[in-house]
Amino acid sequence: MSDYSNSILNALRKVLVDKETQYNLHEPFFNGNEVKYVSDCVNSGWVSSVGEYVERFEQQISEFTNIPYAVAVVNGTSALQIALILAEVIEKDEVLVPALSFVATANAVSYLRATPHFVDCDEDTLGIDPIRLREYLNVIIDMENGDSINRLTGNRVKAMIPMHTYGHPSKLDELLSISKDFNLTIVEDAAESIGSYYKNKHTGGFGRCGIFSFNGNKTITTGGGGAIITNDLELSKKAKHLTTTAKVNHKWEFMHDEVGYNYRLPNINAALGCAQLEKISEMLVSKRKLAMRYKEAFDGVADVKFISEPENCKSNYWLNTIRIDAVSENEKKILLEETNKANIMTRPCWKLLNELNMYRECPSMDLTVSKKLEKTLINIPSSASITLE
Repeated sequence: MSDYSNSILNALRKVLVDKETQYNLHEPFFNGNEVKYVSDCVNSGWVSSVGEYVERFEQQISEFTNIPYAVAVVNGTSALQIALILAEVIEKDEVLVPALSFVATANAVSYLRATPHFVDCDEDTLGIDPIRLREYLNVIIDMENGDSINRLTGNRVKAMIPMHTYGHPSKLDELLSISKDFNLTIVEDAAESIGSYYKNKHTGGFGRCGIFSFNGNKTITTGGGGAIITNDLELSKKAKHLTTTAKVNHKWEFMHDEVGYNYRLPNINAALGCAQLEKISEMLVSKRKLAMRYKEAFDGVADVKFISEPENCKSNYWLNTIRIDAVSENEKKILLEETNKANIMTRPCWKLLNELNMYRECPSMDLTVSKKLEKTLINIPSSASITLE
């Protein structure tokens, strides 16, 4: 093992002390009413998309986030697809997407036959860089009848998707200012950031609508699931209609008034989510405690930076992350091999979306910072159970 990898492993071992335990990146933690509520669904027979736990879960999301309306769906990707429909994104439109993101952010755009337009990220927040984005849009955008037209492609740039990377909020004030000046609709990809706040306001509530993910590796989980969140009552009604096959309410008739989607979250999954939300404050405290331990452990380790919450933000620290600077690709590979061999799961960040085969031809600005981040970010174990136990 190299001296560099050894110094990082030693820092990790100050926090992850049990050498026999397998420390995964992020595991679900069930210590509440999960079994009770799921058993209730099974015993009642209400396990599908109709049942009391779905509406209860939506209400709990609204109460926790202080965002008035939530619509529970089968996963975060479908939530983002519907949110883009609500944002009136149509075929051939372009949507500004951070190049550094999980593939679902771009896929949801593609499902609508729209085009992801990749933009660069900020070193402090890991989200969209508003300064460089404004400079870029000033060069490529012509305003025509209130629409932003990409003069290089002739297509309308309709929306922007700020993604709160690893739970760290993006610079929302600046991005909202850009959206106003260029008439862009904001759809927040808050898949990773339930429990994160920008200037004391919960992420997901700043744009036209936002989305959460409740996948098995998220801060709270419904097994698989997501939610659309909005401050607009009519949008929430439209979201619920579209995600329940656009069925017109009737006691026995099957009437559908537009093309809808079978995206409603099953009751049995919502039951799991209700129990998880009851414990979310406890889990967030535990995750913050873990993050602070990491921050202390890596303080002074040469060429390593622990990624902390941005200014004026409170992060949920969904995935704790370190940045390894001035390190070769071979040294990075050694680090990943040695830490995983030592029962400490680590992984690099996502491959940049514009480098994936299906998105290579999409429009893109200069991505200097995103390329740097792709090479230097490493995720480390972040489960709430590490400090809860």
